[in-house]
Amino acid sequence: MAVDLLNIARTGVLASQSQLAVASNNIANVNTNGYHRQVATQSALESQYLGGNFLGTGSYVNDVKRIYNDYAARELRIGQTASSAAQTSYSKLSELDQLFSKVGSMVPDGLNNFFSSINSVADLPTDLGLRNNVIDSAGQLATSLNQMQSYIDGQVKQTNSQIESITTRINEISKELGSINLELMKTQTEDPQLLDKQDALINELSEYSAVNVIPLENGAKSIMLGGSVMLVSAEVSMTMGVTPGDPYPNEPRLTTSSGNNSLVVDPSKLGGQLGALFEYRDESLMPASHELGQLALGIADTFNQMQTKGFDLNGEVGGDMFRDINDPLMAIGRAGSYSTNTGNATLSVNIDDVGTLTGSSYELKFTAPATYELTDTQSGEVTPLTLNPPSELVGGAGFTINIDAGAMADGDRFEIRPTANAASSIAVTMTDPRKLAVAGPTITADENNTSAASVSLNGMDPTAAGFPGVGSEITFQLNTATNTYEAFDAAGTSLGTGTYTPPEVNAFGISFDVSNTNGATAERFKFDLTFAEGNNNNAIEMAKLANENLMNGGTTTLTGVFENTKLDIGSKTKAAEVRVGSADAIYQQAYNRVQTESGVNLDEEAANLLRFQQTYQASARIMSTAQTIFDSLIGSVR
Repeated sequence: MAVDLLNIARTGVLASQSQLAVASNNIANVNTNGYHRQVATQSALESQYLGGNFLGTGSYVNDVKRIYNDYAARELRIGQTASSAAQTSYSKLSELDQLFSKVGSMVPDGLNNFFSSINSVADLPTDLGLRNNVIDSAGQLATSLNQMQSYIDGQVKQTNSQIESITTRINEISKELGSINLELMKTQTEDPQLLDKQDALINELSEYSAVNVIPLENGAKSIMLGGSVMLVSAEVSMTMGVTPGDPYPNEPRLTTSSGNNSLVVDPSKLGGQLGALFEYRDESLMPASHELGQLALGIADTFNQMQTKGFDLNGEVGGDMFRDINDPLMAIGRAGSYSTNTGNATLSVNIDDVGTLTGSSYELKFTAPATYELTDTQSGEVTPLTLNPPSELVGGAGFTINIDAGAMADGDRFEIRPTANAASSIAVTMTDPRKLAVAGPTITADENNTSAASVSLNGMDPTAAGFPGVGSEITFQLNTATNTYEAFDAAGTSLGTGTYTPPEVNAFGISFDVSNTNGATAERFKFDLTFAEGNNNNAIEMAKLANENLMNGGTTTLTGVFENTKLDIGSKTKAAEVRVGSADAIYQQAYNRVQTESGVNLDEEAANLLRFQQTYQASARIMSTAQTIFDSLIGSVR
């Protein structure tokens, strides 16, 4: 019996020692990130049949379990992905919101100062100092647009850099997980320490992208990103990469590769920080850049057109104030060709009507033999384009696409960005204050006109055939029923006849719109092109543009284009802030559940420590008792 008691005591001491070790390890790792609580399970040794009874022979620790709930871990990963995406979106949008709200205020301020300088010169048309102030204000406005575009470009580069950094870290995690899988598959039992490290890496990975986990033997796991990209397959680790964008290289794409195979990844299906960064770049930064370009084109074209409506201080028709909107420097990046195209067509984009531009980007697709379709990437609206031989595609919203060289093949695609880079290229080309066209012609309706028809000057081209010249008069007689005209000089001599397409009449170097027509047959309008130094007609018309809806199809002022962009970004930022609150609440709930099940509770472990200490001491006491009994038996037979 003494031998049995010693053996029972020995097993009790060993089992209690193991329990103490597990509890101590839990306490030691209470602050270890990713650690899962461990529990030692005890079982009784097989009993022996002695003296007609089954007597127990002790206890042993048969397993040390890692407390892990796969469902709770999955919910934690999902919550982590959503929370990381929301936090990233809010952080980036907040930066952009601050940029437009604070730094960006220089754009509307510059526009207001520009209009203020025009008002001043309207009061004193011949003052060269005030004229020079207009040019200086225009230059400051152009510079503010340049700087704002530079800040947005900086945001694009920063976002691309973050994407590259995260991709590098994902590849590091992929290699580590592959190595852990290899170690786990070599062993016959699951190593809790390796499993904790594996779980910590997977949780970190879920910050960057949605993660799908496929269990394998002995705790090894294959990992998929976003449900479509295999990152780790058993011990094999795939790699993610960042390659130049298509068709725009400065907007990198995400790829995945295994061996010699490489595929482009759709970032919208990834979620997490990666998905949020791509979404921010493509759906917030780039549209903001395009709308800023839309404003730059609007400013340049509007005031260049206004210059052609008046006379400068030299008595000549005004020339451009800003760089022409179709200048090669302003047209950079308007058309991009996809690398998958099999044709060799080279395209350019010509802006025809700034007022109808929307700031959107488009996809142009060619289907043989002669179908051209333009799809608005924001609204999804598809517009068929018409080919005007030999190489002009018309039908776009305010722009024309030119096939400059080569030819398209069936299925070729192009991305069209009519307003791209305009804000970085806008510049003032006028340097001589005398060239500012402050004066303007006088347009008078004949007193015998019978309708409410009116005309508004679009511009003058002194290089056009038949232009009467500054200081002359020209009268147009319009038949609005047949859309024909006849022009007369100051002496009443006919200069010629022609037809026009309503509402614009373009003849003898003078372009004007006709409105409020009712089929009248002999409405006459006199254009007095006499120049006078004190005349401020054109400056007054320029000043009025501050409150006129010139953009987005006649619904928005110049300042309104910028304000709409700022409001849109502010709205997105507020929505992102709300998403952060919701996502964090869901994540915290999942985290608390995991901690409740797998985390270390110090109170519970302290109680266990005391309990196992007592069982250890009791088992040791049994050993001393058995020794005393054994000594008594030996003494009794001496």
